[in-house]
Amino acid sequence: MVEVTVTPRSSLADRPVQVRVRGLSPSQLVTLRAWLTDEQGECFQARAFFYADGAGEVDPGRQAAVGGSYAGVWPMGLFWFLQPDTLFRRLVKRDVAGSPFIIHLEVFDGLHLVTTPQAQPLASCEAERWYVGPGVQRVPIREGRVRGALYLPP
Repeated sequence: MVEVTVTPRSSLADRPVQVRVRGLSPSQLVTLRAWLTDEQGECFQARAFFYADGAGEVDPGRQAAVGGSYAGVWPMGLFWFLQPDTLFRRLVKRDVAGSPFIIHLEVFDGLHLVTTPQAQPLASCEAERWYVGPGVQRVPIREGRVRGALYLPP
């Protein structure tokens, strides 16, 4: 049974996570896809193609992607190379304290350049990426023409 995991499942956006796929056949070609929908409803996605190692596992932190949104060894590549489906959109988190970005990770058998509704992933999981840690207080700043926010630790 194929399984894809993100460790830790919930983390701050600037912290590294480990993505792993287990249960594949040795040397099996797979597509790892990460996607999220932002607060405006825009979809951002990245994909990378990997060959499973001799144990039937894929670890982007130690194995090179052979193509897709990037190539080479990038442990956080699926998160860093997210691109919008609509040109000229930017990935911006507006509600930094209220909710995380939910990033969906899916693994497909073979090369999947375009994901269709009929395409069923071998496995999937979700990761939460928070922009403010627990207990952090946000204080709005408004002084003359200066606008900003002060984040105070617990």
